Amino acid sequence: MSAQLEPWGGSESFSLDPVQFHAIGSLVRQEAGIDLQPGKESLVRTRLQSRLRALGLSGFDGYLDHIREDGSGAELSRMVDLLTTNKTSFFREPDHFRLLQDDLLPKLAARSGPIRIWSAGCSTGEEAYSLAIVAREVLGADAWRSSILATDISTRVLLHARAGAYADDRLSGVPAPLVSRHFVTEHADGRARYRIAPATRALVRFVRLNLVGPWPPIGLFDLIVCRNVMFYFDRATRLRLVDRFSRQLTSGGHLFVGHSESLRVLRPEMQYVQPSVYTK
Repeated sequence: MSAQLEPWGGSESFSLDPVQFHAIGSLVRQEAGIDLQPGKESLVRTRLQSRLRALGLSGFDGYLDHIREDGSGAELSRMVDLLTTNKTSFFREPDHFRLLQDDLLPKLAARSGPIRIWSAGCSTGEEAYSLAIVAREVLGADAWRSSILATDISTRVLLHARAGAYADDRLSGVPAPLVSRHFVTEHADGRARYRIAPATRALVRFVRLNLVGPWPPIGLFDLIVCRNVMFYFDRATRLRLVDRFSRQLTSGGHLFVGHSESLRVLRPEMQYVQPSVYTK
């Protein structure tokens, strides 16, 4: 029996015309709030063409038809997943973690009741686990009082995050004492891998959530961390999201955003603390 070749030799680059790009952008904006600006055509084509091959489609018109005919919405979610950028690292933007360690967590620990944190746009989990590490370091035996909800729209990155296992190069920003206390070393195929220790992992719950869609009842938070996410949204979507975050914060709660994400128009109750940090 002769081998069957893929219809395009497995390497053909599909063309993406302006009408198709606009249609994809409209679907992504409606589903996830992501604003695909002109200039992103190459990124869209590169990230989606393997999906077209997997479906046996000859071009983007067929792919758009496939999405529209999929009543489950699964293919639209898959497309958003493929187009989502998930760059993250442990203890990224360290000023935030210093503020959390030196000021916010000690103040929260001095009062009674639970301490609730939301990592909104958690990607592969490094941010959420960094928050858990700081909570355990500051609160010690009282770390059980803290809980971290970690959410993302991408099912792909959530699978990675829930596994909690990272190659050694992903821990380059984690001090050695923290590695020894919060990671378990594993070896496979001659390489070291580091898995989040159970006591640290227990503080974090990963859930799929679309920031621009309906939210389930998730309660109030003392800290919401949404960094390097909102610059993918247009201005109106950013303002709506800040409004929703404000309603999910306790009085005196804080919002961390990325250093490149200035919130120039805020609800009156949201006050500037320092660059990329706001309080209600």
